[in-house]
Amino acid sequence: MGTGKLAPCKFFDVPDNIKHLDTKMLDSLESAYRLWRDESGRADHLRSRTRVFCLFLILRHTGARLGEILKMDERKSINFGRATVTLGTEKFSREVPLPQNVCRELKALIEGPMGMGLESQVFHLDPGYVRRIFYDRAEACSLPRALGAPSVLRRSRAVELLRNGVPLGVVRKVLGQSSADLSAVYQEWSEGDVQNIVRRMALEESSLKSSARNTFIGHVAQIRRDGILADVEFETAEGLRISSVITLESLYKLDLEVGVPVSATIKAPLVSVRPAEGCTSSTRNCVIATVTEIKSTEILAEVSGETASGTRLCALVASWSIDEEGMNVGDKIEFCFKALSIVLHVV
Repeated sequence: MGTGKLAPCKFFDVPDNIKHLDTKMLDSLESAYRLWRDESGRADHLRSRTRVFCLFLILRHTGARLGEILKMDERKSINFGRATVTLGTEKFSREVPLPQNVCRELKALIEGPMGMGLESQVFHLDPGYVRRIFYDRAEACSLPRALGAPSVLRRSRAVELLRNGVPLGVVRKVLGQSSADLSAVYQEWSEGDVQNIVRRMALEESSLKSSARNTFIGHVAQIRRDGILADVEFETAEGLRISSVITLESLYKLDLEVGVPVSATIKAPLVSVRPAEGCTSSTRNCVIATVTEIKSTEILAEVSGETASGTRLCALVASWSIDEEGMNVGDKIEFCFKALSIVLHVV
């Protein structure tokens, strides 16, 4: 994992009774709406579908209630200059930002030919009709019909914001949620969540105290044994598979089994580097990273790199090998290390 601070927002599990869509599913649903709109064969169908599509975009990106949008006066509520939409009543109104691409879609509808004759009533649609369309679009994405409901979009936006680290108080304001109950609904940490977060914090703290600069954190995915040694394969949160060979005595002493959280460290002198392309090797553990720094003396070179997800790596190699490979800052390279070079730790 990277060297940044622990982010609990990435770890919590949404309770099973909170039906929602993740960001990937929401994006897929949006694409389905867009395709459905663009397939319109008649002008009146295109206008009707565009109104529903734009209504979906507002719900998807604001977490608003369906009723708030259906009775909205778009001329007063949507401010294209500020890229916001004002929701709620005069006494309890809230201004929610809109993405620029959503503003473009809304502006084309409201200020274009399709908006003529609908001034202040663009989104005044029959709620039953809207719900039927929403359910049908969910099915078009191979999702259960119930997951197309406007209330699901509202919950999905809440979870999406929380997952991205938006403070709970801000999420409540965006949704127009006056009660603090939102915390209990979306962030009621399970016992497993608590253990995972505290274990990870302990692992990161222990890695900071180690002199080894190459540290990976994950959980055991597979164990293979022979009469003397054990091959322990673990997977990191970013999906890297790392293999460590240890003695059976160490395996039993550490009480390792599938699912146990572990950290692994490798000393820099035990790591080699090579170009990311064009080389073959029998080394099992190879991690692609971008070179961030090279420090050289006449004899040794310290090569530092960072993976796409932020994991930092370091290798101490012969200076001539860097010159021979023509390695420079910004190059994509592989940091490779043998399974026998890895030291495993558990909490």
